Amino acid sequence: MAGKAMRPIAVNRRARYEYFIEDTFEAGLVLQGTEVKALREGHGSIKEAHAGEMAGEIYLINAHFSEYAPASRANHEPRRPRKLLLHRRERDKLLGQLREKGVTLVPLSLYFNERGMVKLELGLARGKKKADKRETEKQRDWERQKARVIREYS
Repeated sequence: MAGKAMRPIAVNRRARYEYFIEDTFEAGLVLQGTEVKALREGHGSIKEAHAGEMAGEIYLINAHFSEYAPASRANHEPRRPRKLLLHRRERDKLLGQLREKGVTLVPLSLYFNERGMVKLELGLARGKKKADKRETEKQRDWERQKARVIREYS
């Protein structure tokens, strides 16, 4: 996601605290028109979402895209599974790694790319233990203190 002009819709800030992110991937999503309109208004959440295998494909599961109010009858289901669009080699690689014990696909951010397409940044992750989370917290506090001292003396 770095280096490109993208407009974030939703960011899963908790993911980097809960998991070690080993690799990241960019994927498109198969969406309905009302879902895209709702996302343009900023009504999307990936906090509780994860990606998993269904029928040999990878789907985004449990992401919440609110209903688009002006579309009364032709609206979408807010928590339906959404198919992810990946290259075949990427998909096969991810499916192989997902079958390993302790590996999961976590959505990191949902954004519009420079062409206006909805993209999802996925992280191939392993869960952290409690001690690892404490270490991450200590590191974050130390960085905050360093920045404060540098600001005071410059």
